[in-house]
Amino acid sequence: MLNENLEQQAQAYFDELFIVNAKPNWPYCALSDIGSIVAGGTPSKSKSEYYAEQGIAWITPKDLSIDKSKFISHGENDISELGFSKSSATKMPAGTVLFSSRAPIGYIAIAQNEITTNQGFKSVIPHENIGTTYVYFLLKKLLPTIEGMASGSTFKEISGAGMKSVPTVMPDADTIQCFNTFCQPIFNEQEILEAENRRLSALRDSLLPKLMSGEIDVSTIDL
Repeated sequence: MLNENLEQQAQAYFDELFIVNAKPNWPYCALSDIGSIVAGGTPSKSKSEYYAEQGIAWITPKDLSIDKSKFISHGENDISELGFSKSSATKMPAGTVLFSSRAPIGYIAIAQNEITTNQGFKSVIPHENIGTTYVYFLLKKLLPTIEGMASGSTFKEISGAGMKSVPTVMPDADTIQCFNTFCQPIFNEQEILEAENRRLSALRDSLLPKLMSGEIDVSTIDL
């Protein structure tokens, strides 16, 4: 609930600065002017040595469908350095905004550490003068436009070229800086809250079977 409230505060400030009070002199630009657009890749699943228990974080849209967190550090599988070298996956830094580009379009999360993805993403590495917080909310705002630019008969997908050409505007540096300064403490707090939620969930998942089986006896506890 607290996390949701923080999200609403940040979203409201984004809307105030960049939609309600958008300046008419902000020039039109493409999404590629806001950040570097990066696709992913998948090492061959038939080569077990391409995957690792603790390797390079590798994210798929399925990971984001299971874990609805805003911040992500690892997915179900990691890839090895060998697997990385044998695929078209790209290492992206912490702060990259992951954006699923197919099946479905529009899962959004923020990388907590160096990360790679499969080809179901067109992620955005924010340019230094732009920042993660702005790109995160911008992608949410641009989602209907991106969906409208997608194509495909089996399932809709936005191409790399299409993602780079998504139209937007370039706000002035001061307004972006003002937004990032306001949002960064909110994002930091949300990251802490999500980590705590994961810790409590893991604790619950480990204790519940023991309670159900009677391995842990709580009958003597005086409530």
